Amino acid sequence: MDFDSFRRLVMSDRTVRRFQEDRKVSLDTLENLVELTRYCPSGRNAQPLRYVIVTEDAERAEVFPLLKWAGYFTDWDGPESGERPTAYLVQCLDTKYGKDCLCDDGLQLEAITLGMHTLGLAGCIIKAFNHVRLAEVLKLDERYVPRYVLALGYPAEDVRIEDMTGDENADFKYYRTSDGVHHVPKRPLEELIIKK
Repeated sequence: MDFDSFRRLVMSDRTVRRFQEDRKVSLDTLENLVELTRYCPSGRNAQPLRYVIVTEDAERAEVFPLLKWAGYFTDWDGPESGERPTAYLVQCLDTKYGKDCLCDDGLQLEAITLGMHTLGLAGCIIKAFNHVRLAEVLKLDERYVPRYVLALGYPAEDVRIEDMTGDENADFKYYRTSDGVHHVPKRPLEELIIKK
């Protein structure tokens, strides 16, 4: 893969919050996505992260109300029935290997979402959720601490990157227009580089 192809992959790997709920994601696909994490760098090479795969309808129904979907959409409680994720990957820290996973969590989630995108899937990485209740629903041993929930499925919304102005005080909040398109403002390169 050349750099331009990789750049296009990264640019098109967008967060999606509405899904085609009638299209299921196979267990094999989910296992293949988790398998990608084996090849990610790991602080101290401890590899302390584990995953719970949630696909069954009853369990998905228990997980869904525990999640907070979009902080900037204060009047939206998440996708409606028919637009909900068909699977969840719950990333957990195995405290047997330490109390901190350093940067492993983000590296692994990015590997998974890039892999998802190549398969026509999309997702939403969720940090705001009821941690205690989720551990109960999933019947997790105390050694496993949920860190993130990755909601995923086949996308049912259009997400577009918008260039922000060069003003460092420009509004960075994502938003939806009346046509249902989700817009994500991104800072210009000049603002990201402090010094050459």
